[in-house]
Amino acid sequence: MTIFREIYEYREMIGSLIKRDIKSRYKGSALGFLWSFLNPLLQLLVYSFVFKIVMRASYERYYLFLFVALVPWLFFMTSVTGGASCVWSQKDLVNKIYFPREVLPIAHVTCQLVNMLLSFVVIFAVILVTRHGMNLAALLYLPVIMLVEYLLALGIAFFVSAITVFLRDVEYIMGIVMMAWQFLSPVMYGIDLIPEKYRVIYQLNPMTPILMAYRDIFYYKQPPQLGTLIQATALGAIVLVIGFIVFQRLKRHFSEEM
Repeated sequence: MTIFREIYEYREMIGSLIKRDIKSRYKGSALGFLWSFLNPLLQLLVYSFVFKIVMRASYERYYLFLFVALVPWLFFMTSVTGGASCVWSQKDLVNKIYFPREVLPIAHVTCQLVNMLLSFVVIFAVILVTRHGMNLAALLYLPVIMLVEYLLALGIAFFVSAITVFLRDVEYIMGIVMMAWQFLSPVMYGIDLIPEKYRVIYQLNPMTPILMAYRDIFYYKQPPQLGTLIQATALGAIVLVIGFIVFQRLKRHFSEEM
């Protein structure tokens, strides 16, 4: 419990790091925070053209089908890829002052969560403009699934950030891993396209139940299935515990490697 108390005591530092990252991301940019909205929209246009026009995806309102999974995926991807270097990139800070090293992955993933919340404004706007409608009962599950995804992303960020301190190649490997992971997750297609005999293996992917839950809430306008929520929560908790334990074991040697 000591480490959790320490992290809580350094909550102001976490807040400062989040503010700094958000400001530095858009520093010198003419559009500034608008990129939080434009980035997912531009990706939506590209993917919609490729999969709806070129490959002729059969889903009704494919732009919405894609968008409600793409935004959470972008949050997960940036949390993991950027999380790999979030400790190493702060090596001067790590070597100069004492603070719980867990602060760095937490601040990074929370910053990406803020960006996702801004992107969700666009999702709600698209739903409103297209008159797709929403199920208010289903929306009550949104904070739950966001929290589950946050914990999953944080667990992986703990793991890869600790490993990267000792093996710098991990930062570059994760870019390739995330590209493959995206195509192995139901971002651009639904799980109905996966052959029945492979679905059990496919659902071991921790992002599968999470993306299915987002799609249930916004696209199908129904509460996520209980089995989906349980699976997502269990996988997220397992990954978080493993990532946190690995980080705890390795962080004592960070200063030696930096």
